[in-house]
Amino acid sequence: MSPRTIAVVGSGYMGGGIAQCLALAGATVRIADISEQIAVDNRARLLTEAQAFVADGLFPADAVERIDAHLTAAASIEEAVADADFIEEAVPEKLEIKHETLRRISAAARPDAIIGSNTSTILIGSLAEAVTHPERFLGVHFSNPAPFIPGVELIPHAGTDEAVLPVVEEIVASTGKETARVKDSTGFVLNRLQYALFHEATQIVEEGIATPDDIDTIVRTTFGFRLPAFGPFAIADMAGLDVYAFCYASLQTRWPERFATPESLRALVDAGKYGTKTGAGYLDVPADRTAELVAYRNKAYVAIKTVMDELGPAPIAGPVEPPTSSSPSSQPAEPAG
Repeated sequence: MSPRTIAVVGSGYMGGGIAQCLALAGATVRIADISEQIAVDNRARLLTEAQAFVADGLFPADAVERIDAHLTAAASIEEAVADADFIEEAVPEKLEIKHETLRRISAAARPDAIIGSNTSTILIGSLAEAVTHPERFLGVHFSNPAPFIPGVELIPHAGTDEAVLPVVEEIVASTGKETARVKDSTGFVLNRLQYALFHEATQIVEEGIATPDDIDTIVRTTFGFRLPAFGPFAIADMAGLDVYAFCYASLQTRWPERFATPESLRALVDAGKYGTKTGAGYLDVPADRTAELVAYRNKAYVAIKTVMDELGPAPIAGPVEPPTSSSPSSQPAEPAG
């Protein structure tokens, strides 16, 4: 990919992290905020954070120099976006703030500049109302901490020009991240799934079945342990879709509507497609590749366990000291999205 000029509007922890990724990838990056001083201060913070990340082995040795060379603070939103090829809006998650910001971006940007929003949950079609030439607008949803979470949701709205998607995919891929295209729907995919799990977890706590600590232990050491390597459909295929159907039937003895068997699952089971053991399921993994898949799965789980053992337990037990504003670790530990 040829070097691009990119503006990130909103230089807080999400926008700043996105800017770090893009600068490390070699793009010319300009950050802007509600004032030039805030943008300048946040640029300094990003360099300080990068130093800490280098010391911890999380960033390459020359990261500070690369970010310093490629990342500048603009005096205004208008200055930042004036000649940008791609603009990422990362201001607070309030529709009125995003609309105001997107209007300013649209007025100052080139008409062919692609504009993305890092919104976690707001419909892209609603945000597009504030964008001139809305065909160049889409959701580009990074997750916090942006430097280290590799997945990015791409969400076109009904009027997005399909031609902008490969361009954005190329930009995101240059940072080493993976993209997935999803349709414009409340919560998109990430937060719809994330909040579904959290909602069920709170129900379990409120019923007195388990404590939050025990639920977290179960999630991270069982099905959650599989998730770095496989998504829910691959996991279901390997477990057996007929087994999933039996489990749904059991759950329905208490919650007949909440755990109604999905129509897609019922159709596959009725057709004798039980997943990897029959060579067809949600993902249609051929039966002759089952042994290869099982071997990969086992290696992945052992590797993940080895990494987790090396890291040791997360420092979340006991009272938590509030972070100081001067510490790079003051970045929110668990974001929305």
